[in-house]
Amino acid sequence: MGNVTHMTDSLDFSGYVALVTGGSRGIGRGIATALLTAGAEVTVCGRTEPESLPEVDGRVCGFGEVDVRNADAVAALFDTVVGQHGHIDLLVNNAGGSPSADTSTASPRFSQAIVELNLLAPLLCSQRANAVMQTQETGGVILNIASVSGTRPSPGTAAYGAAKAGLLNLTQTLAVEWAPKVRVNAITAGLIHTEQSHLHYGDAAGMAAVAATVPLGRMGTPSDVANACLFLASPLASYISGANLLVHGGGERPAYLAAAEDTQP
Repeated sequence: MGNVTHMTDSLDFSGYVALVTGGSRGIGRGIATALLTAGAEVTVCGRTEPESLPEVDGRVCGFGEVDVRNADAVAALFDTVVGQHGHIDLLVNNAGGSPSADTSTASPRFSQAIVELNLLAPLLCSQRANAVMQTQETGGVILNIASVSGTRPSPGTAAYGAAKAGLLNLTQTLAVEWAPKVRVNAITAGLIHTEQSHLHYGDAAGMAAVAATVPLGRMGTPSDVANACLFLASPLASYISGANLLVHGGGERPAYLAAAEDTQP
């Protein structure tokens, strides 16, 4: 494993081996690209191989065609990564998401699939990563990409919000069970602008209106989440485990403030 303590403009992750689930698009692609830029060897996985993989200066991510809900497929993926590199230093459980659905009519099959993807799959991947990391002198780091949907009401995505809330509890539990070799932390992402933002926030005007509700005045970017991952994966965070880092631009203005302003003469 390389020395990750050198700092110039960014942390040096040379010799570092990372696996980012769902790392071919959106937030995951941003995380994978940031790790590549910092010098890490990165593998991403997804159910289908994308047209292009994250690439920096001719260095391209490895890819595994894997459904992270499938235990056998996940086991084979970890065997492949460790077989190629000899170790694994970082797992980022990023794969997740949910389409909008009316909770009153959502089918049991739909709800089960959402919980499996957003809660059980991270547990499955974490178990495999931990099994390797516990045998390494340097241990390892697991990062769970959570969501503000897990910390507040999540109308239209009830199963997703509940699963992300569970992911935060899982983070704390694994941090206790797997210490001191493995650090486990969560990043709670706020409103992040990706190529699929329009599915949730509408057209450009809708996204601008949503961005205006964020105290920092903009939606986040995949790079914002990626930078938080680099910090938590680095020695700078060596005493941080079981934590939940909020990357949400200050959160959301309380609704009562707008209501009170509307009533002022």
